[in-house]
Amino acid sequence: VAAGRRMDQRGWVPATAGNISVRLADGRIAITRSGGHKGFLDAGGVMEVDPDGRAVVPGERPSAETGLHTQLYAHDRAIGAVLHGHSVASTVLSLAGAPDAIVLSGYEVQKVFAGQSTHDASVTVPVFDNDQDIARLATVVAPRLGAMPAGYVIRGHGVYVWGGDMPQALARLEGLEFLLGCELARRQMSAGAAP
Repeated sequence: VAAGRRMDQRGWVPATAGNISVRLADGRIAITRSGGHKGFLDAGGVMEVDPDGRAVVPGERPSAETGLHTQLYAHDRAIGAVLHGHSVASTVLSLAGAPDAIVLSGYEVQKVFAGQSTHDASVTVPVFDNDQDIARLATVVAPRLGAMPAGYVIRGHGVYVWGGDMPQALARLEGLEFLLGCELARRQMSAGAAP
């Protein structure tokens, strides 16, 4: 609930966009329900699914992108929280940038991601084409799962990040969104520069 409000305050989950989940101690997953505004999220806007993404209470409807969350939890037992937001920067950069990745270089904040210890490096954020068929999209994402320390972007859609717990996932989301915002501003400045 606190994560939803924080993401809303930053403009990362407009309207009813985005989704949030945490792994529970028994392996079930608490995830936001489909169609709820994350800025007004309360306990009633969260439900439980099993590791395969099926509602624990029959008839409840989880986020349409539950399969992308369960894929991450299945991939790595150390993942405790997954966040998905729809920022302006991630949406615009994924539509205007390189076809398969956004490369972030030279930023101090890169160190928020696992394996990054210096600004003098590059972090590649894969960009995957949007697909309303989440199972099919998950098969496209799967081969890259072990090599995405900063998360990934779905083209024209938004980011996915994760962490060992909710505070770490939020820090990584905030770091990635800051960097994407910097990259967008940098490109806009370059485009507006006099020849």
